[in-house]
Amino acid sequence: MTDALPSIAFLGAGSMGGAILRGVVASGIAVDGGITATNRTAQSAATLEGMPGVTSIALDGHPTGNLDAAASAGIVIVGVKPAMVPDLLREIGPHLKPEAIVVSIAAGVTLQTFADVLGAEARVIRSMPNTPATVGKAVTGLAAGAAVTESDLAEVRRMFETVGAVIEVPESQIDALSTISGSGPAYVFLLIEKLTAAAVDLGFTEADARLMAEQTFIGATALLDASGEDPAELRRRVTSPKGTTERAIAVLQDAHLDRTFADAAAAALARAKELAAGA
Repeated sequence: MTDALPSIAFLGAGSMGGAILRGVVASGIAVDGGITATNRTAQSAATLEGMPGVTSIALDGHPTGNLDAAASAGIVIVGVKPAMVPDLLREIGPHLKPEAIVVSIAAGVTLQTFADVLGAEARVIRSMPNTPATVGKAVTGLAAGAAVTESDLAEVRRMFETVGAVIEVPESQIDALSTISGSGPAYVFLLIEKLTAAAVDLGFTEADARLMAEQTFIGATALLDASGEDPAELRRRVTSPKGTTERAIAVLQDAHLDRTFADAAAAALARAKELAAGA
C-alpha cells in the first residue's frame, strides 16, 4: 500500500457521496488516477465541476457514465438509492477490475446483496458515514465482506479517515451504528432548533438566539474534545448545587431523555431493517 489512494469512482455523488468526495479532496491526499463522480442530472454534476482531480459526469448526457467510471477505478463507492443498487451492480459487475474494492454507502443494503450479484469473491465493504465528512468530522462504520483482505480494509479505512473517525464493526452492528452516528447529526440540529426557539421565546432576536444556541453547542463539543473528560463530569462541573442549571437539568431529566433517545434509535433501526427487506 502506497501513500496515495487508488483511483476512486463515486457512483451517485449526492448528499452523502458528495460529502465524502469533498472531504477526500479537502484533505489533500493523493489519489492515483483521480476521482470520478456520477450524478443523474447536469445540474447535480455541475456542483462538482472544477474541483481539483475530479471528473464529474452527468448520466443524462452520458448514459454509460457509471460503467465507465467503475471500470477504471480501484475503489468503487456505491452511493445510489438502496432500491437502485442491484441494477447498478448488474451493470458494472462484469467490468470491474479484479482487485477493485466496492464500498457501499447505501443504507440497509446488505453485503449478501452485493455477493448475490457480484459473486462471493468480490471485495465488498459496507460503510455507514455521516454528513460531517464534509468538514472532516465524520464518524464512519465499516463492515468488511468475507473476501476483503486486511490491505483492502486498511486502504478504505485510510480514505474515510481523511474525513473523520472510523469504527470497524461486524455487519450485524452496522444498522445500529447508523442510528447513532448516521442519524445523530439530525438529532443535534433538532436540539439546536429547539434551544433557539426557547431563546426567541425569552425575548431574543432570531439572530441572537441562533448565535447563542449554535455557539453553545460548538463550544461545548470543542471543550469535550479538548478536555478528554467524560461528558457526565463536564455536566457536573457546570451544574452548581441548587443553581439555575441544576433546576433546568432536573426538568430535562424528568422528560426522560434517556428513553426518548432509546426510542428514536429503535425507530431508526426498525426503518433500516425495513429498507433491507425492500419496504
